Amino acid sequence: MKFATKVIHAGIEPDPSTGAIMTPIFQTSTYVQESLGRHKGYEYARTKNPTRITLENNLAALENGTDGICFSSGMAAIDAVLKLLKSGDEIISTNDLYGGTYRLITKVFSNFGLKSHFVGMADLKNIEEKINKNTRLIWIETPTNPMLNIIDIKAICDLAKKHGIMTCVDNTFASPYLQTPLDLGADLVVHSATKYLGGHSDVIHGAVVTKTEALAERLYFIQNAAGAVPGPQDCFLVLRGIKTLHIRVQRACENAKVIADFLRQHPKVNKVFYPGFEDHPGHELAKAQMRDFGAMVSFTLHEDTLEAASKVMSNTYLFSLAESLGGVESLIGHPPSMTHGSIPREERLAVGMTDSLIRLSVGIEDVEDLVGDLRAAFEAL
Repeated sequence: MKFATKVIHAGIEPDPSTGAIMTPIFQTSTYVQESLGRHKGYEYARTKNPTRITLENNLAALENGTDGICFSSGMAAIDAVLKLLKSGDEIISTNDLYGGTYRLITKVFSNFGLKSHFVGMADLKNIEEKINKNTRLIWIETPTNPMLNIIDIKAICDLAKKHGIMTCVDNTFASPYLQTPLDLGADLVVHSATKYLGGHSDVIHGAVVTKTEALAERLYFIQNAAGAVPGPQDCFLVLRGIKTLHIRVQRACENAKVIADFLRQHPKVNKVFYPGFEDHPGHELAKAQMRDFGAMVSFTLHEDTLEAASKVMSNTYLFSLAESLGGVESLIGHPPSMTHGSIPREERLAVGMTDSLIRLSVGIEDVEDLVGDLRAAFEAL
């Protein structure tokens, strides 16, 4: 089954009781049992819900995994993966990743004895230097947030397997339409389904997809035991969003390329971070492991100050100033003070996240209107 067919049909059947083509929202907390221990596969909605099960099956198919496990948010999904570890275990991750992930690892799980290392993952030697007998997980994010570095998933997974280390890829920026990390050797894939999977900025949701049933069994246990599950309406909204995932992401990628080219030529823009540029250090790798270059673009200004960035962001009309990404509408944001504010400033500067860094989530509007919106905003400088 090809991807465009999977998003509409994989794991999804018409409702057997009514023939409804859309998966019903099973808005229930419990299920009536025929007798003690005899039921129709459902006992309590925290453990199982038919709407959620359908979405989990669909997600597993999109990522070519064994199982999908859904959570109440992307952070809840990440939290569940980290709960696979125990006190004394160590994790290696990139030094350029989502601020919420950094905060969860360093401010929450560090209290329970989890040790972390953040390194530049473009060079495998940086990872090898941190591997020791306690290393249990390598956390990969690619393209990275917000600097859009590209990390070699297969090379890192091959290295991890030599040492018996689990790998997890945050695939939120790419979506399974552009990238399927399990095919490249990853053990786990994480999504903030709030973003491209849902695609309409109307739901908070998270998911993990597993390479093996053994990992899925452990995560299903955590899902049920900890209880950070999504409601059935949230699952319905993600299922609905996924049906147009391939169309939305492709259009957004096409728009992003035009916008990145425009930004690079603008006299008030200093640097543009976009893996679709041939001189981007990760361009060839992105071509090899992705199907397109994504719809995220970051850039800095020649006037490298927060004040300058604020002027630009306060003068856009179509690019809405907001956190999040991956919706049909275009968003503009300031990672140093918004999504990555929890990361110490010196660490942000070390990876190039200067005060004027602006991140765009390019939507599916008419690209000429989007370019015109940015052009007008730059006139405020």
